[in-house]
Amino acid sequence: MTLEITGGLEFAVVATKKPRWTRRYAEGAVTFGCPVRTSDRTPRVWSGRGLGLPEEELPELAAQLRRVMKHETYWLARASCPDRRAGDAARWSPGRYDDEDGFVYFAGPCADSDPWPGYRPSAAFTIALPHVRGLRIRVAAYLAAEPAS
Repeated sequence: MTLEITGGLEFAVVATKKPRWTRRYAEGAVTFGCPVRTSDRTPRVWSGRGLGLPEEELPELAAQLRRVMKHETYWLARASCPDRRAGDAARWSPGRYDDEDGFVYFAGPCADSDPWPGYRPSAAFTIALPHVRGLRIRVAAYLAAEPAS
């Protein structure tokens, strides 16, 4: 018995799924977009004060932060930053898990376009490039402290 596979080009091309994260660099900052999220799992931002993410998203965010730190733009922004401590983990609080919503919150220099107080769902958030390292340290520490499931 022989199996014959037929079909055109549309079957030969691997279908790509929408990315879970997007990154855009501009003016010394990186903006993370979150295009594929339900409204209850959209990141929460308190502009100028912090960021909240679903706990299951943290490994992907850690990978995104690692990619940002490999980008030339990150290193140029870090070198030109007058505050030599901008990349310190102390700029961000340790992750705090909220068992009511399953989010982990990090207080720190994160921004979005909403000036109102409180954590609000946001499809995109911005972090100044020199502050990326500190958030990466805090996310990694949170993930390392989590017991293996």
